Amino acid sequence: MPLLKEDLYTIDDIYALPDGERAELIDGHIYYMAPPSRKHQDISMELSSAIKDHIRSHGGKCKVYAAPFAVHLDEKTDTYVEPDISVICDPNKLDDRGCKGAPDWIIEIVSPSSKKMDYLIKLRKYSACGVKEYWIIDPEKNRIIVYNFTGDESINEYTLKDAVKAGIYEDLIIDFGSMDI
Repeated sequence: MPLLKEDLYTIDDIYALPDGERAELIDGHIYYMAPPSRKHQDISMELSSAIKDHIRSHGGKCKVYAAPFAVHLDEKTDTYVEPDISVICDPNKLDDRGCKGAPDWIIEIVSPSSKKMDYLIKLRKYSACGVKEYWIIDPEKNRIIVYNFTGDESINEYTLKDAVKAGIYEDLIIDFGSMDI
């Protein structure tokens, strides 16, 4: 008896979703997304603002985007994600539909429904696709895990009261303890 073929989806299926319905597409599988909590949004806004202010005050060329923002991780049509925060330093990766290729830095803020995605599936995907730095912020566990995928491939852990240095910038330190979260 032949094995049943599992349906694989494409980017066309993502763009055909009803308005307001959000999902990500990883290796041809659709993962629906629940609306974020208020605390999730507070963290996202604080971080996005701090990163953007740093880039602007230093005359940087990188761009910061908060979700929903389309990231097409590879040239195939089977991986489309909406990271909570994406920092892209190569303007050639940006077009009107989002980012084509790996952002330099991705931050995911863990929600109860996204734990497996953020800690396992996206971690592997981001590392394999060329993301330089990946932060997982877990408000429920009061934890920040910073993965540096360049050079030393380090992993560091912090709390939501610590000051955390961004790896892609020499002088950006984000003080979570001073944030209104």
